[in-house]
Amino acid sequence: VQLQASGGGLVQTGSSLSLSCVVSGLTLEYYAIAWFRQVPGKEREGVSYISSTDDRTYYEESVKGRFTISSDNAKNTVYLQMNSLKPEDTAVYYCVAESDLRGNCLDWGEYRYWGRGTQVTVSS
Repeated sequence: VQLQASGGGLVQTGSSLSLSCVVSGLTLEYYAIAWFRQVPGKEREGVSYISSTDDRTYYEESVKGRFTISSDNAKNTVYLQMNSLKPEDTAVYYCVAESDLRGNCLDWGEYRYWGRGTQVTVSS
C-alpha cells in the first residue's frame, strides 16, 4: 500500500491550494481517508476525513468552511481543497488510510497506512 501526497507549496495568506493523495495497493472505495498535518515540535493534528464508501466527511473546527475533502474512487485519489489559507495552516500534510476505522476519525492511531507528506507554507 502506498499513499503519495502532493500539491503543497508556498502561498500568501488568503490563497488556495489543492492537495492530492494518490493511493495504490488498495481499493479506495473500501477505505476511510484522512488528512493530518504536523508542525515541527507540535503534535500531529487531524484535519479532515472522508469515508470513500458513503462520502461522509468530517472537519477539524479550525478548517471548517475553508477546506473541502473529496474522493475520486476511479482515480484512487483523495483531494483536499484549501481556501482562505492562514499562516497557522503551515505544516506538512499527510494522507492516511484505513479499511476498518472504529474510533475517532481524526486520531492518527486509527490508521494503518500513511505516506510521505507535502509541505504547505502560508506567508503572512
